[in-house]
Amino acid sequence: MRNLLIFIRKYNAFFLFLIFEISALIIYVKYNSFQKATFLNSANQVTGNLYARSDELKSYMTLREVNDRLAAENATLRNQLKSSFFVDTLNKHKVVDSIYKQQYEYITAKVINNSINKRNNYITINRGSSDGIAKNMGVISPDGVVGIVVFVSDHLAVIQSVLHKDTKVSAMLADNKANGTLKWGDDLDPHSAQFVDVSNNVKPHLGELVVTSGYSLFPEGVAIGKITSLHTKGGGFFLNMEIALAVDFAKLQYVYVVNNKFQAEQADLESKEKKDEQNNPN
Repeated sequence: MRNLLIFIRKYNAFFLFLIFEISALIIYVKYNSFQKATFLNSANQVTGNLYARSDELKSYMTLREVNDRLAAENATLRNQLKSSFFVDTLNKHKVVDSIYKQQYEYITAKVINNSINKRNNYITINRGSSDGIAKNMGVISPDGVVGIVVFVSDHLAVIQSVLHKDTKVSAMLADNKANGTLKWGDDLDPHSAQFVDVSNNVKPHLGELVVTSGYSLFPEGVAIGKITSLHTKGGGFFLNMEIALAVDFAKLQYVYVVNNKFQAEQADLESKEKKDEQNNPN
């Protein structure tokens, strides 16, 4: 306080000049209608701009909350899609209400770490076993297939991205339903992959959509990408094609972890099939 008084006393002439200037300006504006109208108009414009900037800042600060809410709503809507249900037609003549049994559930999650520039890329999300996440669950985004859950802790999970040399997804051509396998190419391009092992008697075309087949962890029909080249090397008696991935992994923010309720049952049956093949090779 003492320093403030010393500062005011030292520059008292300046403060006196400032007071007189402000008083003169107030009197000038107050008693002249044109200047008064101009001042009020300018003041309103400045105030309006400040309110607009304040509103923009407020909207920006709440974007994360809005995105979280929208992602949760999308997951709820996906859970209600017809493709999330298994059609049990055998029960149709018994109980009509049990025709549809929910096969897929979606758990929304936010990406908190992501890599796209390595040979084997991973994604970390802010959901774990306490949220119902388990190993080997499929992961998708609003644009398409993302990867497979490989590590899970209580509150976090790590996804093996499609951009990984060991990731393979059962896929099919959207138009003629020919099946094949999605895998990442050796050129490490994060925007493209290969659709391989497709029967050579089909006639795919450039731009044709490639989607999930429904044979693996993902529901049928989830977008994977579009064919950009029909002449990828290799394949032998099969067709190999290059596709442009539907998901831009560099911009990935929210994903949906897919809980296939029949996955464990299917895996158990298929493991018995493999054991039977091993015990009876002929």
